[in-house]
Amino acid sequence: MVKTQRRERIRLGSIVSLVRTHSSEEEIKNSVSEALDLIHFKPNGPVESVAIKPNLCYYWDAATGYTTNPRVVAGVIDWVHERYGVNTAIKVVESDATAMRTKHAFLMLGYERLAEEKNVELFNLSDDTLDKKKVQVNGREITFKVPRSLLKSDLFINLPKLKIMREIHVSCALKNIFGCIASRRKIIYHPFLSDAIIGINKILHPHLTIVDGLVALGRFPVKLGLIMASVDPFSIDWVASQIMGYNPSRIRYLKLARKEKLGNSKGVAILGEDIKVFKSMFPHKNSISFKWWGIQLSLLKSYCRIVGDVIPPVLEET
Repeated sequence: MVKTQRRERIRLGSIVSLVRTHSSEEEIKNSVSEALDLIHFKPNGPVESVAIKPNLCYYWDAATGYTTNPRVVAGVIDWVHERYGVNTAIKVVESDATAMRTKHAFLMLGYERLAEEKNVELFNLSDDTLDKKKVQVNGREITFKVPRSLLKSDLFINLPKLKIMREIHVSCALKNIFGCIASRRKIIYHPFLSDAIIGINKILHPHLTIVDGLVALGRFPVKLGLIMASVDPFSIDWVASQIMGYNPSRIRYLKLARKEKLGNSKGVAILGEDIKVFKSMFPHKNSISFKWWGIQLSLLKSYCRIVGDVIPPVLEET
């Protein structure tokens, strides 16, 4: 019986839903509901506490494609209230980064207004009670400061963006969990970023991943109008990398995830819309643009060393 249940979880974990959406909060909520119905999502038990982790990497508006749109978070909150009751305790969570303070991001990106409208709490994971956790990845021992609240939530929802990243190419579900690390200077993990992404995902396991593809970021931002959902972050990233124009088997952190038994690409199934539609719309990066981006970043880092200014965390690739 146990083996049968495990096989069922693996099968369902491989399902990724793709659903079209439009920009209104009601349409987004309906698209979220449709996406979760397609993957047959059911929590393991009663849901009294919910943590929603968007991607608020810096102070750039959601229209740039860098940060999670608060309208998508609002749609998810409405879905939670409909399914589990209006008294469900919901926290929207984020952690500080090298050049970003969560309290400022909440204010500048519309999350304080969202919290007031939806009666939810905004919470800085860097202020949480932290547990020091060690994990082995690729023969390397890595230590993380992990927010305890994420380990205790009845429903932990990962709400990343669909966007490119110069060093690892794909930034989506697994990378957004890297943002849960409570240490401000996540730059210390950059020399082994892929290992660190897999390491923190060995510790923190969101129950559900819902991707904000309302505006996606490739060579430039594009209105993609997409909601993705799965209970498996690896499967989300496997499909997301294809939308972005990459061969997922060549993405280093995805190869490492398979090696470390964090994900299995066999049997990943897509339900809902045809992936080809979104692949054709996504503004793919190429090697020339990545090379030029690297030159720009090097020049910016040199400038910052001279004048003592701060590099935005997206440019640092935190």
